Amino acid sequence: MIVFDASTLILLAKIDLLQSVLCQYGGVIPELVKEEIIYKNAIDTKLIVQQIKEGNLIVDRNPAKDKMKLILKNFPLGGGEAAAFIIAKEKDGFLATDDGLAIKVCKIFNVKFVTTIHFLIEASLDKSLAMAKLKLLKKYGRYSIEIIKDAEERIREGK
Repeated sequence: MIVFDASTLILLAKIDLLQSVLCQYGGVIPELVKEEIIYKNAIDTKLIVQQIKEGNLIVDRNPAKDKMKLILKNFPLGGGEAAAFIIAKEKDGFLATDDGLAIKVCKIFNVKFVTTIHFLIEASLDKSLAMAKLKLLKKYGRYSIEIIKDAEERIREGK
């Protein structure tokens, strides 16, 4: 199971990988992430809402308030990231996040995680198309130069 936060869904939509990722892996989001997405009301968010309507992205209940308070007290995550993290941890799934702090929290608690770059590298894309999508991620995401260079190398080498 892959539990998504809003940032990864939005980045996947921006590089036109959202539908293929969700059709291949499926996905779950907590209600809080859905609220964050609907609030933005941009074209990318409309693509995400469409995936919810089509059943490729399932909306799950938010975790219990006491669990949310505990995580938010100890880590300055956003509400959506915290809720998605808790669901991924409880269901022994992956957290799909591009949030640096959420990734650190995953490492602390041994929760598996994936990023938009992971999905891009794993996609069966022509190398030039993959590099074009990586260029978009470089523009829209907050990735370090090292992460972008590593992704470029992996794409060139075919993973």
